Amino acid sequence: MGYATEHITNTLKAVRERKGLSQRELSKKVGVPQSHISKIESGAIDIRLSSLVALAHVLDLEPTLVPRKAASAVKSIIRSSERATVRPAYNLDEDE
Repeated sequence: MGYATEHITNTLKAVRERKGLSQRELSKKVGVPQSHISKIESGAIDIRLSSLVALAHVLDLEPTLVPRKAASAVKSIIRSSERATVRPAYNLDEDE
């Protein structure tokens, strides 16, 4: 499995787990057997584009092609967005 494919499958698995979904629950939402989700996540099969799109949409992800020159900027925005979603809205230790 290539780096890009591995990154995609690892991301799908991490998001599934973060959302508290089992492979079985995800498979029901996408309409594929649980064993297919397992094979995708383990890299036993190459994910088809149609499967990637279906999984991404169920997991509230948006598959997008980004020009290579813009990739680092997009990754930076994604990291900022991820940090913002896990950061508490306020800090009890801060003085006002």
